[in-house]
Amino acid sequence: MNQNRAQMIEILLVEDNPGDVRLTREAMKEYKIINHLSVVSDGEAALDFLMKTGDYRDAPTPDLILLDLNLPKKDGREVLIEIKQNPKTRKIPVVVLSTSESDADILASYENHANCYISKPIDFDQFIRVVRELQNFWVSIVKLPQSAPD
Repeated sequence: MNQNRAQMIEILLVEDNPGDVRLTREAMKEYKIINHLSVVSDGEAALDFLMKTGDYRDAPTPDLILLDLNLPKKDGREVLIEIKQNPKTRKIPVVVLSTSESDADILASYENHANCYISKPIDFDQFIRVVRELQNFWVSIVKLPQSAPD
């Protein structure tokens, strides 16, 4: 895929930390990432977004999900399992982006079919670098499946 391609991808960020949401938006803006970013702050809202229920009936189908593990209402671990068990959502790549460096969390994420696991850096510059590398890999290099019409 061409880095300058006109096609925009839909990214769903499932993150309850407003600072991390702000950093992600700033990193995308700084690197002129043209993708559309939707944000939900808890696991229940993430599943409503993906299933297009409640307040999210008109939500876009994401091409990529960035999922924090430690979420209110419904834990990110449970959300990952539900995403990967549902035929409508299982093909959407899920990048676990968590502060946890626990071997148990990493193993469980992969066992539950996460596409990759990234430990969130605390440092701003490192966080920006991680978002840029996510952009380079998931948008410019990887061929994502085409979303079925809603």
